[in-house]
Amino acid sequence: MAQKDTPNAVNLKYMSLVVLTFQNAILILSMRYSRVVVVDSVYYTTTAVVLSETLKMLICLVIIRFQQQDFFHHMHEALMVRWRDTLKLSVPAIVYMIQNNLQYVAVSNLEAAEFQVLYQLKILTTALFSVAMLKKKLSLPQWISLLILFAGAAIVQLQEIKPTTNVVHAQSKWVGLVAVIVSCVSSGFAGVYFEMVLKESDTSIWMRNVQLGIFGSSTAVISMLAKDGPVVMKNGFFYGYSPLVWMVVIQQAVGGLIVAMVVCYADNILKGFATSLSIILSCVASIYLFHYSITLQFAFGALLVIAAVYLYSYPSSKPAAAVASPATGSLLNSAMKSRTHSLPNVLSKE
Repeated sequence: MAQKDTPNAVNLKYMSLVVLTFQNAILILSMRYSRVVVVDSVYYTTTAVVLSETLKMLICLVIIRFQQQDFFHHMHEALMVRWRDTLKLSVPAIVYMIQNNLQYVAVSNLEAAEFQVLYQLKILTTALFSVAMLKKKLSLPQWISLLILFAGAAIVQLQEIKPTTNVVHAQSKWVGLVAVIVSCVSSGFAGVYFEMVLKESDTSIWMRNVQLGIFGSSTAVISMLAKDGPVVMKNGFFYGYSPLVWMVVIQQAVGGLIVAMVVCYADNILKGFATSLSIILSCVASIYLFHYSITLQFAFGALLVIAAVYLYSYPSSKPAAAVASPATGSLLNSAMKSRTHSLPNVLSKE
């Protein structure tokens, strides 16, 4: 007989719903607002990627420091002695770094509501990579949901959009589309690859994030110097930074770690519901922040995407291919097992 959830468990589920919803929505809205609203100076997105990658690595180092009594020996063992294991993380680290840069390109050229809907294509790419690389099996409803997801995203993208008027640079719908598609593909590949690495050893998710951060932050610096090196040298690393930009950087670094600590209390239905709510929240906020006009075509496409996310998340006899991220790790068998740990090692469908 199934046990009823205790009041505390119910409260944690609702807290998880709130955290997942606002994490998904506010990050995209704040990124978009920081890129399009007219200000005296606009920050360089490559510097924001460097900061978020470095900050995430430092946070994980602090967590490991409190977990491990012999911190330096543990770090030497994980990074130097097992250097081949660390080297494996270079592939997803570089791909995640590219993805983070492309997200800024996408939100600079697409409305926040559009981006929020189109970015759900990462569910499709992750599922396809999971089938190809991990030999996972999807149920028939999940395959149907992926087709609905693709159809909904296509309907949203094919509509005519009146761009935001108070922007600091010209916007290209097709540049944004390419950026979000490549970002979804890179997210799917890196997430599945990361899951494969996690399955090969019992290294903690926090150490894995440190390993990712070593390669991610260093390659982000190289990317910054290659793209914006001269202007960064001239105007300074923190040129154009405002409290809002700092909030975006902190959200990028901390958001995934926060999700990692609450997502074990949210089942697949709740995570799908949170994604749906975040799409709705982004649409409503875009009306007031960016004077975005929601058309019937967009509404229909968005509803298809929301339905597809819910259908894909709905429990079935076969495990779903979940969306991995470097901050949240992997479900592997069941996220509920991680409730016994103070800092869970799980995978969320972000």
